[in-house]
Amino acid sequence: MKVLAFNSSPSKDKGNTALILNPFLEGMKEAGADVEVLYTKDLNINPCQGKFTCWLKTPGECFQKDDMQQVYPKLKADVIVHASPIYVDGINGPLKNLIDRCIPVAEPFVELRDGHCRHPLRNKTGTNAGKVVLVSTCGFWEIDNFEPAIFHMKAACKNMNRTFAGALVRPCAHAFQAMLAMGAPVKDIPEAAKEAGRQLVKDGEMSEETLNIISRELIPLETFIQMSNKTFEQLIEAANKS
Repeated sequence: MKVLAFNSSPSKDKGNTALILNPFLEGMKEAGADVEVLYTKDLNINPCQGKFTCWLKTPGECFQKDDMQQVYPKLKADVIVHASPIYVDGINGPLKNLIDRCIPVAEPFVELRDGHCRHPLRNKTGTNAGKVVLVSTCGFWEIDNFEPAIFHMKAACKNMNRTFAGALVRPCAHAFQAMLAMGAPVKDIPEAAKEAGRQLVKDGEMSEETLNIISRELIPLETFIQMSNKTFEQLIEAANKS
């Protein structure tokens, strides 16, 4: 099984998203998957220009010669993992930009698929077979902050004719990172992320029980609000002194 993961956090392996993504991918490796990680921060990917050259003039080939050229052949992976922090109620710009540039894998024609208009894919045995997983973190306390991103991923999967295999989401992510550093009893969360990776490779799916551990409550809501406000007061004070 080939796995292609996109980590769109600007902090790469130092960010909150990596705290969930890395053990998840490690679990997949332990189960025998061939895993590759690409960081959007390291890629020079221009926005889609909407010229439709990849449909009309050079079918399947974008006129922009940037780092997407190395991404296109990899999109045949069995599992694609989109990892992003939540920015303004959705995936962040770099990941959305990358997804937008995947349009050359589709043809301009329209077909009815599962009762909905879709574009047929060029490679019937490659890019249209496999799964997609979302890994995401956010600073807020409520888990419903991930709903727009999950909805987007599900919609994109329908267009790519892939199966949405589920989401590993971690709210209250800044507190989670701090609690990990302090040695608080939260190690069950990365362990569950690793188990989810093993399950996906071995069983073809991730259990709801495992995913629920990853997103479990860390601290009461009122405590979260008090801690967050105190932290930002300290950060503002420190910034004004520098």
